[in-house]
Amino acid sequence: MPNLGNVNEIVKVKDGYGRNFLIPRGFAISATSSAKKINAENLKQRAHKEEKIKNEALENSKKLEKVSLKIGAKTSSTGKIFGSVNTIQIAEALKEKGFDIDRKNITIAEDQIKEVGTHKVTVKLHKDVKVEVSIEIVAE
Repeated sequence: MPNLGNVNEIVKVKDGYGRNFLIPRGFAISATSSAKKINAENLKQRAHKEEKIKNEALENSKKLEKVSLKIGAKTSSTGKIFGSVNTIQIAEALKEKGFDIDRKNITIAEDQIKEVGTHKVTVKLHKDVKVEVSIEIVAE
C-alpha cells in the first residue's frame, strides 16, 4: 500500500481501518503470533534467495567487465552514424557473447550513441550490482 507499508512489513494501523478496509480487500492480515512466525520464516527464505541471486550477479559482473563489444554501424565520411546505436543493439551484441541481459537494464551515458568510437554503457545485473562495459562503434 502506498504511504503505508510494503509486503511482509508489520505496520500499526487503527482498528477500524484494518478491520473494515485492509483485511477484507486482502491487503493485510492480523498480526497474530502465528502470522508473525510465518512472516519471519518467509523473510528468512527470501533473504537466502536474494543472497544467492546477488552472488550470481556478482559473478556475471566479473565476467562482463572483461568483455568488449564491437558494433558496426553505417556512417558518413565524417564519422557520424546514420541513425544511432541504442540499447536494443547493445543487448543483441551481449547476447551473441553469451549474456542474456534485458535492454531495459542497459543505460547509455548520453541518451543515444551517434558517433564512431569507444563509449561506456552501464549494465544493471541486480539492484545492488552494476557494471560498466566498453563498446566500440565501428564503421561498416
